[in-house]
Amino acid sequence: MKIVDRQNLTFDDILLLPQKSETLPRDINLETKLAKGFSLNIPLISADMDTVTESPLAIAMARLGGLGVIHKNLSPSQQADEVNKVKRSESTLITDPITLSPDDKIETAIEIMEQHKISGIPITKDKKLVGILTNRDLRFIKNGQTKIGRIMTKKLVTAPITTTLDKAKNILHKHRIEKLPLINQKGDLKGLITIKDIQKVIDYPLANKDKDGRLKVAVSIGVGKEALIRAEKSLKAKADCLVVSTAHGHSKMVIETIKTIRKKYPRTFLIAGNVAAKEGVRDLAKAGAHLVKVGIGPGSTCTTRAITGGGVPQLTAILECSKEAQKHKVGVIADGGIRYSGDITKALAGGAQAAMIGNLFAGTDESPGELIYHKNKAYKSYRGMGSLGALRKGSRERYNQKENGPAKLVPEGVEGRVLYRGPLEKVTGQLIGGLRSGMGLSGACDIPDLQKKAKFILVSEQSMEESHPHNITITEQAPNYPGRVK
Repeated sequence: MKIVDRQNLTFDDILLLPQKSETLPRDINLETKLAKGFSLNIPLISADMDTVTESPLAIAMARLGGLGVIHKNLSPSQQADEVNKVKRSESTLITDPITLSPDDKIETAIEIMEQHKISGIPITKDKKLVGILTNRDLRFIKNGQTKIGRIMTKKLVTAPITTTLDKAKNILHKHRIEKLPLINQKGDLKGLITIKDIQKVIDYPLANKDKDGRLKVAVSIGVGKEALIRAEKSLKAKADCLVVSTAHGHSKMVIETIKTIRKKYPRTFLIAGNVAAKEGVRDLAKAGAHLVKVGIGPGSTCTTRAITGGGVPQLTAILECSKEAQKHKVGVIADGGIRYSGDITKALAGGAQAAMIGNLFAGTDESPGELIYHKNKAYKSYRGMGSLGALRKGSRERYNQKENGPAKLVPEGVEGRVLYRGPLEKVTGQLIGGLRSGMGLSGACDIPDLQKKAKFILVSEQSMEESHPHNITITEQAPNYPGRVK
């Protein structure tokens, strides 16, 4: 037996030492470089959990400047569909718009418009643009068997493929139209610009987008043969990042999957985990991961440490792993244990490039599931991916229990509910506001500066009591403080 003699800390064990600041919180730069060629405008990533991230939350995260990871408790095709929904939700220029022909039926158009939540479809014949079908054309049409060519708008306003966004905005405004098809000299449809997408550029200036102006999205693929199927389908749907995520990332299966993915898709951005020791970071980095998720057991729904007896307090794990990550020029995601915005500041100060959030996002409008009402309060369901329900639905592989039958499952998580928190933008705004203030207290102007200047001080249990409201009955709850979580 070997006892590792070191100070093992979690977020509540320390505070950041306030230092001289020359930057106002609102002027602090929150952009974070995850790896070469891949950055976020805010250092937040939503967890790949089936009660947290599907396309609605991934869309909202990307619009705000972060990244959403679609969970894998879906079939590979369903998962790819979720990716497709994110990529088609908006674009500076839609380079592959959905089209139909004049001979297609109205009922087909209606079905596609409802499925993709779009208000119009360009109509082409032999690639040439011949019309456009919008909701306005569909008014009062009762016969779904009618051919599109009979009712589509044929008198079109178009522009060349080289049209800039500003010029497109002027054309849309001048002609009072919502969609501008872009064509080449032959009249072939080559793209589409919509007024909604232009407005979204204005409304969400920090949006995290790819080179074609589409929102970025990541997808969790697991390990083994199924991971390759998920990778192929998700990348075909234009996913920007693959996540090889298991409960114990420092394992042979994870390393082999990383190597296979890296060989087959050498340009794909790859996240892997979870680990809690520097050796795990080293081996995953050598296998080809760009970014390593750190955290074994700190999540609010996770029982891994209690069930297995293994794990590392989260702040120590981040400190140790980030040092090793620097040696191999990879990044670190702090995954789990975030309860307050101050924990995000501490995680980044400890060396993480971003924080992965589950619990705090599970109660938002955009997370999967319906509202649950109990004693005049609204909640949403939230469960760990190691809970019985999640294992039964498809996450056995994540916990090395693929061969276990339902009666032999050994859960490493629990199911419960969290308070309803409203729109994701509201929750994220509070987290980012607290992060800015925390960075300001450390005198930092950006995340690398925070990691350079931050100083941790150890505190006692009594100090933590002092850090929270005391000797008062709270009559109005603050939106960014749910009370002390013990």
